[in-house]
Amino acid sequence: MANIMLAPMEGVVDANMRNLLTTVGGIDTCVTEFIRITAQQLPERDLIKKVPELARGSVTSAGVPVVVQFLGSDPEMLAYHAQLAVKLGASAIDLNFGCPSKAVNKHRGGAALLGEPDTLFDIVKKVRDALPETVPLSAKMRLGIKDKNLALENASAIAEGGASSLVVHARTKIEGYRPPAHWQWIDKIRRAVDIKIIANGDIWNWQDYQQCRLVSGCEDVMIGRGLLADPSLALSIKQRLAGGEEAVFDWLDNLLLIEAYYVNVQQQLPPPFVPGRVKQWLNMMRVKNPHAQLLFDKMKQLKLLDEITYLLKSEIIQARQQREDRL
Repeated sequence: MANIMLAPMEGVVDANMRNLLTTVGGIDTCVTEFIRITAQQLPERDLIKKVPELARGSVTSAGVPVVVQFLGSDPEMLAYHAQLAVKLGASAIDLNFGCPSKAVNKHRGGAALLGEPDTLFDIVKKVRDALPETVPLSAKMRLGIKDKNLALENASAIAEGGASSLVVHARTKIEGYRPPAHWQWIDKIRRAVDIKIIANGDIWNWQDYQQCRLVSGCEDVMIGRGLLADPSLALSIKQRLAGGEEAVFDWLDNLLLIEAYYVNVQQQLPPPFVPGRVKQWLNMMRVKNPHAQLLFDKMKQLKLLDEITYLLKSEIIQARQQREDRL
């Protein structure tokens, strides 16, 4: 059976979102938002704040394993923090060589390192040597910065450095998230290295998963935006692979998730910042869901928490009535 990973999306897939999405089912592993490592050592409390799952066995509330991801260019500092994370309870470590953010790249982080295969090797080897043999080390990369000329060399450097698996986002840095994802390049990488390769990019439904598997040769996938647009996507893929039907997950189910997310965000952030988080998720969900588009249109001008609370409760009552009418 395929292993489905929830992608790390900075400012979106935090512990709150990881907990919610893994309760739906189908997700086998989560990777945290990247923890940026500079020349300064982070205190233990900072790591626990960023990855609260460390305090409960490095799993979500649904029991799904959480991998701690680091981003940076200093091999020694990355190795130090990887060791610290393991001391605090991390069961696996991941290295980010894929983030396309300009703010990150200008400090030689994320995808900016894809022009330096030797640096990738040094980072992976230093971190691998610092970790116990029982702790898996993985990495995530894009196909390159402006072109794909170093894709195979970068993947080989990561593999030779000691990573046991590699997620490949099938786009370059400058391609960002624009379609298409070049799944055929994942296949080239899979054939060139002797470690597990996981496909990432443009998996929005069961048909996309099938096509990605066919073209890339990878059964295992990482999904980000597709799972935010449709929280039941991983479960649907698993059920179809088992010979069943896609998961039955209607608008009421989505609304209940959104409400739970909204309640949890209020415990995390000051009131002025709460509406933006909920609107952010709805904005991603409306790509594939007309109900989310309608709710987004109603919510986008609201700023008061009481107004949003009333709107969500009204929508839930209406959706529950519509479900009962269908039965």
